[in-house]
Amino acid sequence: MGACTQQQNFCSYQNTDVFSKNTFQYLESIMYPKKVGADQFLFLDNDTADKLFYLREGQIKITKVTEEGKELVLYIFQEGDLIGELGVSSDSRYNYSAKATRDCDVGVIQQQDLETIIWQHGEVAVEFMKWMSNMHAITRSKFRDLMLYGKKGALCSTLIRLANSYGKMTSSGITLSQHFTNTDLAELIGTSRETVNRMLSQLKKEGVVTFEAGGNIKITDLAYLKNACSCEDCPLEICRI
Repeated sequence: MGACTQQQNFCSYQNTDVFSKNTFQYLESIMYPKKVGADQFLFLDNDTADKLFYLREGQIKITKVTEEGKELVLYIFQEGDLIGELGVSSDSRYNYSAKATRDCDVGVIQQQDLETIIWQHGEVAVEFMKWMSNMHAITRSKFRDLMLYGKKGALCSTLIRLANSYGKMTSSGITLSQHFTNTDLAELIGTSRETVNRMLSQLKKEGVVTFEAGGNIKITDLAYLKNACSCEDCPLEICRI
């Protein structure tokens, strides 16, 4: 089996790490609080895209429902992440939904307030360009894996991203600190639960993954996963779920 070479326990990276201390203070000064209960929507597909949301506490998943009625999970945002997009016109709308997987504490930023900050402080605009560039890179890399390497490659890529986001290094591998069901994994790669069942069973048979007593996945051969999806060793800010 290939050796696990994860360099740290849990991913401490948030997508707001691109912002300087001063910029983040500017953002905090224009936020207002919002509570979102578990299983409630922060916003819906086709809602007006005129706000950004800073996740102070909780977890938010970004979803898109296909024409066949299947739900595809595009992102899972954690505490410290910034969610949303900047509309280029007054009638810009989201083309996905944001749903809380647990109770959330959110800071809301109105686009008009953000535009004022950007106008007053040019460095904020530069840092927001970096933030948007990183978000686009995450999206591109995910769709690359989904389209080029088949369902198995997509699953292997997703397991790597989960390890970077929730992994804890042990003497025998990388254990995911959060429990993900086969249905959760299926939604992340756009396939059926039965297909994920078969692929995970094969990976377990080949010694690539095992399962802890509580059902959490442990990755025991990270090199195999990287090879299966032609991993390009993207930085952690890109290779995340």
